[in-house]
Amino acid sequence: MYELEQVGAGSYYVNCPAKIGIYVGEQKDAYLIDSGNDKDAGRKVRQILEREGWQLKAIFNTHSNADHIGGNRYLQTQTGCRIYAPGMECAFTRHPVLEPAFLYGGYPCEALRHKFLMAQESDTEYLTDAVLPEGMQMFPLPGHFFDMVGFRTKDDVVYLADCLMSEDSLKKYGIGFLYDVAAYMDTLEKVKGMEAALFVPAHAPQAEKIAPLAEKNIAKVQEIAETIMMFLTEPMMFEPLLKRLFERYGLTMNFEQYVLVGSTVRSYLSYLADAGKVRANFEENCLIWERV
Repeated sequence: MYELEQVGAGSYYVNCPAKIGIYVGEQKDAYLIDSGNDKDAGRKVRQILEREGWQLKAIFNTHSNADHIGGNRYLQTQTGCRIYAPGMECAFTRHPVLEPAFLYGGYPCEALRHKFLMAQESDTEYLTDAVLPEGMQMFPLPGHFFDMVGFRTKDDVVYLADCLMSEDSLKKYGIGFLYDVAAYMDTLEKVKGMEAALFVPAHAPQAEKIAPLAEKNIAKVQEIAETIMMFLTEPMMFEPLLKRLFERYGLTMNFEQYVLVGSTVRSYLSYLADAGKVRANFEENCLIWERV
């Protein structure tokens, strides 16, 4: 864990639970793509940078989930590097309490205010093309989170953030977190058609061809949508629907899973409602979902 892997002349990643990309310029200036899940991850990355003689200039956050921005504050304090995040992700990175608040739908109780859902604050600026080093390109990958982006380096290495789950994760976790299902499906179709020397997803093995994994992720989204539709053959409130989905996919309920999976299921319901496949009714002051 936390081994440095070279995947191009100046392109690397740190092999850890959420892969951390590194792009090194000609003057040994280093740019991170995300920073890991906490201070300890940041410390291990700093040790790698020092060992290689690289100077950290900036961190480019693909999105603001805590496991991708958790090392920000430590690395910024230690090195003085600048930190950038795209669009709405910048606000969430500046104010990390927004993540558990968004997931819960209100002020998050103490059980949700921990490092897996809420990173430390960091001084973050808006990510634009103008701040990228020569040869690096940014492209949008919405769906998993608000304004998530990916990067292509001068070496034609593509860092895909969280837009793909590995085959093992698709089987293990059943329902992966999504914010916007329609946007996510569009992103998967775009990724499926991409070509690169190498692809580096944050939570899946590196690959020269990404289309097969993209297809499996598309199939999983379709499966979950169809399962929800099957359960809604009879009108149902949200909590019983969530319970059935947890049982169907062998999930164990706790507060963290309740907000992560619960938020995702609400996103699926919005997706299906916008497509005219389900509708919401209010009966006796209860919100009832049913198939159209």
